[in-house]
Amino acid sequence: MANYSIGVDLGGTNLRIAAVGEQGNLLEKITLGTQVALGRDHVIKDMCDAIQRLAAKYRASDSLMGIGIGVPGIIDMKTGMVRESPNLPDWADYPARDEIEKRLGALVILENDANSAAFGEQWLGAAREFDDMAMLTLGTGVGGGLVLNGRIWHGMTGMAGEFGHTTVEPDGAQCGCGNRGCLEAYASATAVVRMARETIAGGAAPGLARAATGNAEFSAKAVYNLAIQGDEEARKIFRRVGRALGIVLADMVNALNLPIYVIGGGVVSAWDAFSPAMFMELRERSMVYAATDPEPGSGNGGAAGRVQPGGQTKTIVTRALLGSDAGLFGAARLPMVGQ
Repeated sequence: MANYSIGVDLGGTNLRIAAVGEQGNLLEKITLGTQVALGRDHVIKDMCDAIQRLAAKYRASDSLMGIGIGVPGIIDMKTGMVRESPNLPDWADYPARDEIEKRLGALVILENDANSAAFGEQWLGAAREFDDMAMLTLGTGVGGGLVLNGRIWHGMTGMAGEFGHTTVEPDGAQCGCGNRGCLEAYASATAVVRMARETIAGGAAPGLARAATGNAEFSAKAVYNLAIQGDEEARKIFRRVGRALGIVLADMVNALNLPIYVIGGGVVSAWDAFSPAMFMELRERSMVYAATDPEPGSGNGGAAGRVQPGGQTKTIVTRALLGSDAGLFGAARLPMVGQ
């Protein structure tokens, strides 16, 4: 009989559930809509029903180790309570773990979704060769996760790794957290659209203006499409994204001196537009990175050799490999290691 666990990626739009074997083999995946408007009880019922269907399917041949759930928000790791979740507003101060365990009769581990994504990339993705890594996830917001000695580093209250709320512009744009000038206000998909609209309002961005006119779905992807077509104002926006990322990565490299930093999330599809500025900023601001750059002067922090002749370890900054499945695999990994 083989062991497996069930991972859940609970998003504000999609609810994804997967059965995953101990070796990282995907047994089955279910994707549902997250009907947030119908309330948390409805969401939990949909999730638990899907988990029970998967568990029943594999019960005869495999042994369930537990359920890991990645949640977008602040989790009290000791109590399993969701303290705050912007995408799940009626989950605030809700004892989610106890309620879900009661319904399922199985071990449940709750984790922040960005931490789950980092754990997935450390297990099966871009950082699979390393016990220590950090990750930034660039999506609607900017999340972060830190894995040390093969385990998620939670800090005192479970809130470690909030790299998206590192200040890059002290008097900069307002962030949803209440601070000004956070990385999230410059490197998220939301920030890209805001900067595009600010540029349009300045009257000197005809390409962006045409793309936005009458387009209710004007998005970061539309701005990226203009950038790769050579639109200079769109390219400037992604240079701002890269600069902000470079500033924060430099602080991370200087403070942590980890072997690898992984960048994931939807905005990473614009890597070619923002990464040159990111690496330039990183190299200028971090003496640690400058001394351990895998490919000095190349402008890409790709997968160069991990250890160079003479034993000098190189700092890797690279894209995530698992895409939207990183959080799903990371959540499934939680019960396997007792995280």
